[in-house]
Amino acid sequence: MELRLYRIILPVNDIEKAFQFYRELFEQKGMRVSPGRHYFTLGQTVLACYDPEADGDEIGTGWKLHYNQYIYIATSDIEKIFDQWTKLGAKHISQRIESMPWGETLFYALDPFNNRLCFVKNDTIFTG
Repeated sequence: MELRLYRIILPVNDIEKAFQFYRELFEQKGMRVSPGRHYFTLGQTVLACYDPEADGDEIGTGWKLHYNQYIYIATSDIEKIFDQWTKLGAKHISQRIESMPWGETLFYALDPFNNRLCFVKNDTIFTG
């Protein structure tokens, strides 16, 4: 049996703002798949920005990630992503790119919707 992660849904409250932000950051247009969903392909996984209200869905109690819950994205050019993140005015949790005791080179950040993301340099990924 083969298993693979193919999509992560990232909650946003403004699909147009999310599209603009991630289009600029990832340097790709992605694809609008519904009024409230915009998909960006990252390797073999889709990062799906999802605005429930724009899709006509109820938001219920809202979407909140735990303060230690991050979505990790690998990149071959961490410096460029860090600079783009800063240029786009998004928030940093890490003030700089850091080397961690387990060997990863990374930075932690908050997108404009307060989602927690971590960008990791490709050749330093630790999988256990």
